[in-house]
Amino acid sequence: MANLVIVDRDEKEHVVEGKVGLKVMETLRELDFGVAAICGGLCSCATCHMYVDGAWMDKLPAKQSDEQDLLSELAHYEESRSRLSCQVEFTEKLDGLKLRIAPDE
Repeated sequence: MANLVIVDRDEKEHVVEGKVGLKVMETLRELDFGVAAICGGLCSCATCHMYVDGAWMDKLPAKQSDEQDLLSELAHYEESRSRLSCQVEFTEKLDGLKLRIAPDE
């Protein structure tokens, strides 16, 4: 079992089981933390925006250009830690990944 540490928009921290092999977005959407994920993971809406704890950024795959383009248009974009959860596959190596749900745009 691999866990995610999620800080919701009310600053409450949750430790939940991540779904290995699925996108982080799918776990966030199912748990109803306010992640709309309107496009269903197609990297076209940015409604799954999250902030990744700095200690974890180097362990994630690099951002592709389409993800970067969407993120850079957001009012709450933070270059050093913003990611779209639909673009991050959860693996055993990410056990303990800490993230914060970004403000709604």
